[in-house]
Amino acid sequence: MSENKEFVRPSWDEYFMDITKVVATRSTCIRRQIGAVIVKDQRLLSSGYNGAPSGLPHCGQIGCVRAANQVPSGERQELCRGLHAEQSAVVQAAMYGVPICGATIYSTHQPCSACTKILINAGIKRIVYQYSYPDKLAEQLIAEAGIEYVCFG
Repeated sequence: MSENKEFVRPSWDEYFMDITKVVATRSTCIRRQIGAVIVKDQRLLSSGYNGAPSGLPHCGQIGCVRAANQVPSGERQELCRGLHAEQSAVVQAAMYGVPICGATIYSTHQPCSACTKILINAGIKRIVYQYSYPDKLAEQLIAEAGIEYVCFG
């Protein structure tokens, strides 16, 4: 006998946003844990989290350069050992020959302008994020590029 229980499945956006939160748990950043996944046709293509490059000591082991130099959030992003989650997801796709042109990226946080430029050149057509990040240039670039931009929160 089967019961006829009604259940609610998450939408695709809910599903992939939930996955970004799990991916973020692998972050090695001591300031902010961020996760990202790249998806096309409801298929997960790549994932990434913020932290030091593969094989190098991470901030939890040797300390945070940004904290030591009192760099405010949203400023001087080049003063960091780590890659951003979006960068890591794009690099992972490239390493394994996975085409991401026309895909959607889901990220726990709004991409910064450096990541936005990478996403534009990678052909990402939709960006979905949950938490805002103070970067007006990123928003301007996304609008100019005609990328669909969704705050999911």
